[in-house]
Amino acid sequence: MLQHGNDAGHPAHSSGTPRRRFLTAMAGGGAAVAAPALLTGCGSAQAKGGNLQFWNFYGPQRSPDPAINAQSKWFTDMVDKWNATHSTKIDLVYLPQPTYLNGFKLPSAFATGEGPDIFLCSPGDFLRYYNGGVLADLTPHMEKAAVDDFGSTLDSRKVDGKVYALPMEVEPLAMFYAQDVWEKAGLSEADIPTTWGQMLDVGDKLRTKTRAGLVFETNPGYYQNFTWYPWMWQGGGDVLDERGEVAFDSRASRQALALWQDAVHHGIAPRTVPAAGDVIGGFKGGNVALWQQGIWNVSSFKAFAPDFPYGVFRLPVPPGGKYVTALGGWSFCANAQGRNPQAAAEFCVWALGSMKDDSIDRMVDWCVGAKSDVAPRDTALERGAAKGGYDSEVMRKFKDEIFPGGRAEPRYPPVVYKAISDAIQGTMLAGRGVDGETERAARSISAYTKSYKGASLV
Repeated sequence: MLQHGNDAGHPAHSSGTPRRRFLTAMAGGGAAVAAPALLTGCGSAQAKGGNLQFWNFYGPQRSPDPAINAQSKWFTDMVDKWNATHSTKIDLVYLPQPTYLNGFKLPSAFATGEGPDIFLCSPGDFLRYYNGGVLADLTPHMEKAAVDDFGSTLDSRKVDGKVYALPMEVEPLAMFYAQDVWEKAGLSEADIPTTWGQMLDVGDKLRTKTRAGLVFETNPGYYQNFTWYPWMWQGGGDVLDERGEVAFDSRASRQALALWQDAVHHGIAPRTVPAAGDVIGGFKGGNVALWQQGIWNVSSFKAFAPDFPYGVFRLPVPPGGKYVTALGGWSFCANAQGRNPQAAAEFCVWALGSMKDDSIDRMVDWCVGAKSDVAPRDTALERGAAKGGYDSEVMRKFKDEIFPGGRAEPRYPPVVYKAISDAIQGTMLAGRGVDGETERAARSISAYTKSYKGASLV
């Protein structure tokens, strides 16, 4: 089994937590995940000797996609600079994204004590790895000014005030729309929907036999949950309240489930995502009018459809609701049971969490160079804006209008995630009643939380 991790004298999780852990393949902003897998490796085997391994799904690789090449180069340049200036060397290990997100390579590696020394983790995976004793405490290596610079973006990566992951990006969700389709239908900026009813009306008007009026994610997984949460939050609902009590059985949850169910039932939203999830292809092919998506697609449009006319707007809200969007984004983590946890933690902080210019500028280069993201540090966001990274109409809207109403992706363990996922799938695609699915999910979550022993779920 995964053993209790220890770094700088602090246990990686509270005492009394069962050593048997449920860790799954990673998922989060940007990909769906397979059903949770149980790690059953036992013993205290730890990877020893050799260079530290940094497993990721960005590089090194070569691709016909210039954006992917730029992202790969960012990773290789970073590791090359570290290796040139530090005695402990790092090997960058590329895993194709489907393998990284949905495969068994990562969980089986951690189960046998041979997990990577440094790896990427989404907020949705955080508690699985923290409760499994995998995450090293990064706080001893950080200046207080740097922790403050990240502000609230670290909240979902902290336990008891200690930092266990450093975000490299913030990725808000918004509605993307095809401006040519919009204009041909006689719509103008004044018709941008601000309410759920207006959104459904516009989607209904823009749909054809070959074009989806509105696209919500249909594949079950952490990503689908991530895209659904803001619709629940906007109505004042939540999965757990501030005390950690189950709050899912609420009017807000029901109306959010009903929104997606009604959109599919009335043919406004499709039962499967168009173009196999290829956002650029779906829009360019004229198969989509509106699609709930994330800021990461801005760089994809720039690379593959620089002349395609598209726009973005904030997620509409229900009657009496308040605007909220979900914020995703990946983080650097150090393995508390790896070859050299201290060096791995030092690397994460050196790369993203130092007050030195190189660290701040590296994040700027990622968020407005290699990718299109909101920077998770105030100083990096300011420098990115000064460089013109948010000057385009779309990026400016993300920074000034969409991001400020954001809330971090929750860090719910697999059992909680699965209960919500089943409710979404059951109502959206299987036609089951909203009331029954909401109640069933709440009972499942309640039963789990009564025996849960790990770090706070909220």
